[in-house]
Amino acid sequence: MTQNKLVQGRDFVIVGQQPWDTEIGSNCKNIAQEFSKNNRVLYVNSPLDRITLMRNKGDQKVQKRAAVINGKVNGLESISTNLWNLYPDRLIESITWIKSHALFNALNKINNRRFANAISKAMATLGFKDIILFNDNDMFRSFYLKELLHPTVSIYYSRDYMLAVDYWKYHGEILEPKLIAKSDICMANSTYLANYCKKYNPDSYYVGQGCELDMFTNLASNEAPRDISGISKPIIGYVGALQSIRLDIELLAYLATQKPEWSIVLVGPEDEAFKKSSLHGIKNIHFLGSKQPSELPAYINAFDVCLNPQIVNQVTIGNYPRKIDEYLAMGKPVVATTTEAMSIFAAHTYLAASKEEYPILIEKALAEDSPALRENRKTFASSHTWENSVKEIYAAINSRPR
Repeated sequence: MTQNKLVQGRDFVIVGQQPWDTEIGSNCKNIAQEFSKNNRVLYVNSPLDRITLMRNKGDQKVQKRAAVINGKVNGLESISTNLWNLYPDRLIESITWIKSHALFNALNKINNRRFANAISKAMATLGFKDIILFNDNDMFRSFYLKELLHPTVSIYYSRDYMLAVDYWKYHGEILEPKLIAKSDICMANSTYLANYCKKYNPDSYYVGQGCELDMFTNLASNEAPRDISGISKPIIGYVGALQSIRLDIELLAYLATQKPEWSIVLVGPEDEAFKKSSLHGIKNIHFLGSKQPSELPAYINAFDVCLNPQIVNQVTIGNYPRKIDEYLAMGKPVVATTTEAMSIFAAHTYLAASKEEYPILIEKALAEDSPALRENRKTFASSHTWENSVKEIYAAINSRPR
């Protein structure tokens, strides 16, 4: 990627996993907003499928989508200047349960045509031409959109290793490599996923990740929350969902028993494995439960060292760890499990290859912490903006031969 100039005055069509009305954060929504500063953008929600319609008729979001399909509501909405959201007016069939690859592909092509028809109608209304198609990990419903929409540039964006999830694995192991291979460009938010894409398409790039860090950099008060203020220091803490598929329960137990003078504080909702784990019987492990997102910076601020004790598996190995940016944005020393995705943080974190290394590195982090290191961490985290990530996307687009 040698050209860093902006892409301007183009028409982007974005398809993907997360609809605009999702409550959780979405890479793709942030990217769409950044694109729209210099281009026109149509953000397309995934189409409603028949089983979801049947099972969730009472859901307001499903009702809205059904109203669009029935012609009662216009599915094209203006979000802001240069940015529109489309609720597709076509119902697709639910086919992921089908085991025959041939039958699945035949029905998937029909679904793709219905989806493409809805998108084409919106494009005609908006006067979109010579589009850049940006596909956020949608390997089934958008598999044939390159052939059906005829974009000038087709982009596949990988932000999670989807094949680790059963829903995507069976047909995805065949379809995703094909989709990556036929896309004009592939992009990923982690080095691991960029290298995965590169196995099938040499025009694959790591484009980084943006993070919304304002609430972590503008802490209103240094006062610790009441439920952590009485816990003895040093506090070694983790903030986030406590899921056994992602976090190493054995490692946490080892750390707490090796260092009983440390307080291990875990902030976040627990899955069943965590609820039933031996961790609840260890005196220096403190479960503080779920908190509102706005409360999390105050807890991180009370930590002496922040943790990301991942299990290394297909679900975690390629994920960009946004949590690390949040920790670093507050200047905190971080000890995390070594993964390829963590390599970009190596100069600003302490990376452990085994559970035995964790207490050693935490001791080192406690001993070395300084105002200068805290400022360096904050500066590094602040470089991970959506503006910078989209500049990398533009550079990849501009690197294509004309």
